[in-house]
Amino acid sequence: MSSRDEIRRPSHALPFWLSLGTVPLAGIEAWFGGWTLILLPAYAWWLTTVLDQLLGRNEDQPDTGTPEADLFWYRAITLIWFPIQAAVIFGAIWWVTHTSHLNGFEIVALMFGVGVISGTIGIVYAHELLHQKSKLERWLGDLLLASVLYSHFRTEHLLVHHLWVGTPRDAVSARYNEGFHRFFWRVIFECPRSAWRAEKLKLSRADRPVWHRSNPFWRYAALQALALIVAALLGGWMGLGLFLLQALFAIWQLELTNYVEHYGLTRQYKGEGRYEHVLPRHSWNADHMASNWLLINLQRHSDHHYKPDRRFPLLQTYDAEEAPQLPFGYPGMTALAMIPPLWRRRMNPRVRAWRRKYYPDVEDWTPYNKGTTPLPRGSF
Repeated sequence: MSSRDEIRRPSHALPFWLSLGTVPLAGIEAWFGGWTLILLPAYAWWLTTVLDQLLGRNEDQPDTGTPEADLFWYRAITLIWFPIQAAVIFGAIWWVTHTSHLNGFEIVALMFGVGVISGTIGIVYAHELLHQKSKLERWLGDLLLASVLYSHFRTEHLLVHHLWVGTPRDAVSARYNEGFHRFFWRVIFECPRSAWRAEKLKLSRADRPVWHRSNPFWRYAALQALALIVAALLGGWMGLGLFLLQALFAIWQLELTNYVEHYGLTRQYKGEGRYEHVLPRHSWNADHMASNWLLINLQRHSDHHYKPDRRFPLLQTYDAEEAPQLPFGYPGMTALAMIPPLWRRRMNPRVRAWRRKYYPDVEDWTPYNKGTTPLPRGSF
């Protein structure tokens, strides 16, 4: 059977529906509390990490010429996810504010689990959707991002990150030796301003004022306000606080992933505001099987940056000669990132080896480490 014949089979798409397993777990956590509150992180992080070790890597290279019609069962999980996620978030808020059997710690733990769903899964699906040309898919991506109050991610990702990854213009290209906790607070404050600047520049090039109706920040504000209103209607001030809590947990998981994806990898400065083109070697690659099922191939990140419009089932993987490799999938790597000394011990030697391999002529890496190389031409 050819790779194209295999990929069009619904059974081949089924593992990418692993995310649905989180929904009943959220219900169990809300109903029983107690020890069950570890179920969602255990399923999304620990189970996939163990399965990665048992199942190994998936080095298959799907046929990139596969027609979009043959990808229906892959795309379907991303298309149905928003109503599922909305039901989980707002259902949990209603439940907590209308019952009394969970104590304060259990409520926080439950919203952490909801944040696992909206962050580990929801934002990843939003990322896939916002890269597509379909208005429906982009709207669904916007709705998912609004449900975690991170709508500006769409602008920042499309207009900044993909254009300027590995340069000082891109806030989420984690610098060498930068710990995650410092990175997190830096990007939380930098990225909204960066996204606004990018939209302002785009509008000025079209000779439009920043308050023009085509500025997506109007849409971002409206959708996020709607989400906050629904939370308040369902649970009052407490419901509003619970919504903000799950959003914080979701954003934390997104930025953990951003941190891992490009840590220490930079594009070489060529002078006069020019940087080399983005290549597979400017993203960490991971083809671990189970975590790529849950994260819909996000870990084949080298190919995503090389071909951003390629749908997730068709993303290619790269060997160590073409792209740097992560030792574990994202769930394992993000756990490591939470402990900076362990992270540096594992990853800094890999970054130094990457530098020796691809850029032996660069003698001083200090400007790259500090993000003080010149801003790319046309980025400001």
